[in-house]
Amino acid sequence: MEEVLETASSRWKHWHYKNIAILLLSLVIFFMMIDHPLFKIAIAYIGSLGYLGAFVAGALFVSVFTVAPASVALFFISATLNPLFVALFAGTGAVVGDYLVFRFLRDRVFDELRPIFLKSGGHVLVKLLKTPHFAWVLPVVGAFVIASPFPDEVGIGMLGASKLKNWQFLSLSFVLNTIGILIVIIAARSF
Repeated sequence: MEEVLETASSRWKHWHYKNIAILLLSLVIFFMMIDHPLFKIAIAYIGSLGYLGAFVAGALFVSVFTVAPASVALFFISATLNPLFVALFAGTGAVVGDYLVFRFLRDRVFDELRPIFLKSGGHVLVKLLKTPHFAWVLPVVGAFVIASPFPDEVGIGMLGASKLKNWQFLSLSFVLNTIGILIVIIAARSF
């Protein structure tokens, strides 16, 4: 039995797509848990934390897995607190969330996906995007996705591929997320 576990551990350690598998597994778990009462209690608890809750909701706002509950928490928080301060705290939390996703994507998932992308004809797209006429496309589209209420992973991936320095990414993430969250809060309050 010990030998079987050791073999499985060795296979997992050397498997090239383990981070993609973890990402997909977390998606499945999220969709299974979304209607669970504990999940709803957690959202209500985050909403009761005030500006600290806004920070936590901001960190959760950046992911496809958690954007919906984070939006609900931000809506409830902004009903009792200053929407601008809620957006600033949530924007700061979003920077933390974006940076964690940025590091995970850039350091792990992109390395796993690069060979697949290049084998499926990605060379042509890479060459096109490196030309002076299209070099601005990835950062601009990535920034738009981060500022929008859509989950940030795609935008983070685009910014990561555009070779931004960490301080540039963090500054851009803060400004774009704060504006995007403020727009979501204002829109939600107007209904």
